[in-house]
Amino acid sequence: MTVAIQLSLTALVRGLHTVLSNPLLGIAPALAELLSPLIRHSALVIFTEDCTGRPQKRAGDPSIADHVTVAEMDVVREQVRSNNSASWAATGIIAGTDRVFAGWIASSGALMVLTDPVLASPTAETLDEVMVTVAGLWDLVALSIRHQVAAATPAYLFDSRTMSVERAAIIAELSDAHSTTLEMLLAVLRSREASDAAARRAATDIAATAMVKLRAVSDRDRKLSKEPVAKAFESLQNDLRPLARFGDLDIQFIEPPINGRALPGEVAHAGRAIVRGAVLALVEQSGVSRVRVQWDCDGSNLLINIRDDGPGNLTVDTANVRQLSARVTALDGTLRVEATNGWGSEIFVSLPLDPVSTHLNMAPLWALTSQEKRVLELVASGTRNRAIGDALNITENTVKFHVANVLKKVGASNRAELASIVNIRSLNAM
Repeated sequence: MTVAIQLSLTALVRGLHTVLSNPLLGIAPALAELLSPLIRHSALVIFTEDCTGRPQKRAGDPSIADHVTVAEMDVVREQVRSNNSASWAATGIIAGTDRVFAGWIASSGALMVLTDPVLASPTAETLDEVMVTVAGLWDLVALSIRHQVAAATPAYLFDSRTMSVERAAIIAELSDAHSTTLEMLLAVLRSREASDAAARRAATDIAATAMVKLRAVSDRDRKLSKEPVAKAFESLQNDLRPLARFGDLDIQFIEPPINGRALPGEVAHAGRAIVRGAVLALVEQSGVSRVRVQWDCDGSNLLINIRDDGPGNLTVDTANVRQLSARVTALDGTLRVEATNGWGSEIFVSLPLDPVSTHLNMAPLWALTSQEKRVLELVASGTRNRAIGDALNITENTVKFHVANVLKKVGASNRAELASIVNIRSLNAM
């Protein structure tokens, strides 16, 4: 039995279109549904460094999806990579338990894992076909994720930054707490008053190993959430090379200091996307043959400068530039344009590396009504529909209507994702 018989080409294409049409937070459930006729599974987990704020996207059994960790996925990815980027019926620790899984690594480096996989038609020939088919589908989905991140909405960019900050704070608190506990344990075990030397040595080894693992988790999080400015700029050069290679455009790069401060992941991704968008906006003008791209870092901000040799009539009201400005605003940055008729246009962007102390009011970006704001705040606090209706003096059906509209505007697929996106402190300022 071939894959084409299990899942018709038409259904496959339609299903893939549905997956790719979903917002970032809805990709995992849609992909799980697409793959189910080929491989039954208990949960689907995506791990991608393209999304620094939300590196994991999950669907399926909550006992697995809600408890899998980045550290576990990091180990699983290396395991799959060692098996030529695809594994079937492998075993590894996922959600704290040793589980059977199937895994694929896309060309972008993103990992997809299916736990407890069962082939719909368990034959050797079908297994080979399914593995190849799923690998191809996952490569397309992973590429779509990368493109969506590059063109992320202001709301998603703000959410990514918020999640990165919160995750870093939690990691720091856990590291401090566990390090203190383990250091106290080591101090006690090393005490000469301990009577059983063998037990003391064994316990010391266990505690020391635990400390190493804890530090590895902290180091892994820093690697995920930070990107050296020189490396980020090198990635930008690679992204822009096709424009120079297949056109008559001369792109000049002024590299940042090699020892500049590392960029938060969402700033690095957004910076590259902003430059790509700016370059495309500039070359759409007639007569542009040369573009200069420069990055710098003053310790507090990523400073971007893009200049062309075009007609010099670009303004902040130009459609493409206006879109870039919204993306910059989502990261609390600034964008301005200077143009000289006959001499060219220049775009200046400043992106702060640290979030400002007051949170960006998300209501204008999501275009929420006053009633939807109140519903959003109650949903984010965990209030159920009936209680929301009682609080706002509206029917439960009306609450459901408002919740559906809020989910659509914010880009969340369910209440849990909505609650995780919303920062209550920003809502208090509405």
